[in-house]
Amino acid sequence: MLVMKRIMTVLAIGTLCVLPAANAASAEPAGPLNIVAMGDSYGSGTGAGDYAPGTNGTCFRSANSYSQVIVNRLRERGSQVNFTNVTCSGAGISTLRDTFKGEPAQFDALKADTDLVFLSVGATDVDFAGYGLTCVLSDCSGRPTQTINEAMPRMGERLTGLLNDIKERSPKARIVLTGYGQQVTPGPNGSGRLDLLCGSTIFTAAERAQGGQVMRNIDRTLRQAAASAGEQGVDVRFVSPFTDSERLHPSFEGRSLCEGDAPFYRGYDALSQEGAEAVLHLNRAGQAALADLVQDEVSLR
Repeated sequence: MLVMKRIMTVLAIGTLCVLPAANAASAEPAGPLNIVAMGDSYGSGTGAGDYAPGTNGTCFRSANSYSQVIVNRLRERGSQVNFTNVTCSGAGISTLRDTFKGEPAQFDALKADTDLVFLSVGATDVDFAGYGLTCVLSDCSGRPTQTINEAMPRMGERLTGLLNDIKERSPKARIVLTGYGQQVTPGPNGSGRLDLLCGSTIFTAAERAQGGQVMRNIDRTLRQAAASAGEQGVDVRFVSPFTDSERLHPSFEGRSLCEGDAPFYRGYDALSQEGAEAVLHLNRAGQAALADLVQDEVSLR
């Protein structure tokens, strides 16, 4: 009996000696955070300035894009981050797997050890740029609005498939899918010094109302695609300037073009700088506000 007690005592002491070692191991600093940014012009930061060498006029990768802003903040607080930015203006769901503008397929950046994917995509696949150009140059109400709205369901289906494909490439990655917001106020002009595009002959009342509905439909389609992929086991979070595809987040209220003198979106001034590609895109302040939203709604170490 005495021998058995001694054996049990030795075993108990051994167990206690092992536990601190395990706790110490779990307290060791985590490895680098591997982040990939992929997608279109809203992800690249077209319109936000300070473009990476070789990308001005092509992919427009801005040092002020929301993903780069977040990476900079993480590094400033001591996190180790490996960041790969393959975003490119004009990219769409259908181009992410192929070479585009002379660059390798964006999908090639996804690895087995990727921890986080920032993704902005979908607008190109419904030809939102063409729709916006029609609004500026002629009249996008009526049939053009109907055409873009009819393209939404197919875009949503393809996006759900894309999110599943990203999971297959990077099984442990969390995907942050970002929305586009509301470029032009659907109501009358606000006060202050407004952009030249705010003239009533450029954006008519009908175009503003129908264009606003298009943006809400795009947001709703992205939101539903993310939810569908989530039900299929994809770790995805949708972050948008809209709270529910109808109302804007408080930080984006009053910041649409023509709503006040401090909008988050580029207007006529972009034409003489970056060109038509940057019109109706987030400016530097808008990208920073989107970065704030992502960090408020997604846990990042």
